[in-house]
Amino acid sequence: MPAADSTDGGPDGIPAGRAGASPGAAVSAKGTGDAAAGPPQGRPPTPVVVSLMLGMALVALDSTIVATAVPQIVGDLGGFSVFSWLFSGYLLAVTVTLPVYGKLSDTFGRKPVLLFGIALFLLGSLLCASAWNMAALIAFRVVQGLGGGALQGTVQTLAADLYPLRERPRIQARMSSVWAASAVAGPALGGLLASYAHWRWIFLINLPLAALALWMVARHLTEPVRSPGRRGRVDWAGALGVFCCGGLLLFALVQGGVAWPWLSAPSLGLLGASAVLAAVVVRVERRAEEPILPGWVWRRRTIAAVNLAMGALGLLMVAPMVFMPTYAQSVLGLGPVGAGLVMSVMTLSWPVTAALSQHVYRRIGFRNTAAVGIALAALVLFSFTLLPYPARPWQPALIMLLLGATLGLFQLPLIVGVQSTVGWAERGTTTASVLFCRQVGQSVGAALLAAVANATIAARLADAPVPGLPHHLDDVAEALEHPGLLPPAAADHLRAAVAAAVEHIFLGATAAAVAALLVLLLVAPRRFPVLPELRDD
Repeated sequence: MPAADSTDGGPDGIPAGRAGASPGAAVSAKGTGDAAAGPPQGRPPTPVVVSLMLGMALVALDSTIVATAVPQIVGDLGGFSVFSWLFSGYLLAVTVTLPVYGKLSDTFGRKPVLLFGIALFLLGSLLCASAWNMAALIAFRVVQGLGGGALQGTVQTLAADLYPLRERPRIQARMSSVWAASAVAGPALGGLLASYAHWRWIFLINLPLAALALWMVARHLTEPVRSPGRRGRVDWAGALGVFCCGGLLLFALVQGGVAWPWLSAPSLGLLGASAVLAAVVVRVERRAEEPILPGWVWRRRTIAAVNLAMGALGLLMVAPMVFMPTYAQSVLGLGPVGAGLVMSVMTLSWPVTAALSQHVYRRIGFRNTAAVGIALAALVLFSFTLLPYPARPWQPALIMLLLGATLGLFQLPLIVGVQSTVGWAERGTTTASVLFCRQVGQSVGAALLAAVANATIAARLADAPVPGLPHHLDDVAEALEHPGLLPPAAADHLRAAVAAAVEHIFLGATAAAVAALLVLLLVAPRRFPVLPELRDD
């Protein structure tokens, strides 16, 4: 299907005066693997929209509600040395399954993949609630993540399937609102359940939500009947290869510099094995009839540019999400609740600018809108390095508020834009590739920026002019938790070292934002090749 030309009214071929025109028109398309499948007749039923938001809420809540219950979980089950895998194991499972579920949804439809994902997430939650030790809980969290991967990618794809281009910002803003509400409510809800009920309820609370979403999707979601002749053979070998390769790479990134040094035999062995597996996957995918990771994902400039930009977004998000709470508690002296509030204000402005971004990209285009957003984000991230020491709490909170506003202007136009350049049969794969790159960027960013932070703190400790400081990085966390045990001068020097480390982290995040801007300006086309809003019956 050729891209819409300038007569369509918008800078990216977005129809200017006929939102959702002829959504039921039956037109075949060439060159995209299928038609530019748009929304079904009329707007989707309210129960379908509610079920999508419930599915998104399950994934969003899970990332925040578990963290606050970690002390109670460890106190009950033990396993303090490996509890971080409650999060790493889940992240691994979500990340490596995203491209697999994306391709399966393009092959068999969104509904069966979404139903499978909800059911698996429900089963994982039930198993987590019945875990008898930390090893079992980590294993069951992986099961939860296998379901979460299907939920995260398929819900985003359905949002594009069900709404015409001009109305997609509305549903995407609702999804962003779900993430924002979860970021604020998750820690509080997890703390209440862990303190006044039992930590197992943080998983049991998923059961009624998942069951309701499962019932609503099964009953109300209807997809156009696809021709069986369009379904190729499922590339199970490629799916297994992607899963193993991604799992090894992320395992190496998560454990490197923590469980063993970066240049140790385990790190080098895992990275080498993942490189070999990557070469095998490329060979298998080239021969596959319907590859899980098709080459066109990287051959098309628009998709490749968005993937790279979203990978940079995942990397820079490590700074506010991972290191800002540490800064707020260790440097500013705030408690866990105050630190959470400093970080969570970012989620208040994000959905607002995401919802308003449509008024911008209709005038200047998807690429330019995202470029403006990420350029402003780079300035906001850099402004953190200009804060005085010690800063006042409102100053980093203001930075987080502005950062959320800029990133809402950056992310949503890219997602809506890239989904609008492909037809139904490629939308799941495209959406999954974007989310996959963001997750990988986050994993790489966590490893790289943690190494920067460790190097900065180690250098400050080695050159310390005051006695009484911890001699090893492993002892820094305990010293920060109990600063009263240190001499006042040593405690102040340690806080200054953490402030310097987080400052370097935000410099790294600024560099990632600049890299994303360069990708948009140099790789992305000036106008996204938006397909007409038609539907293939």
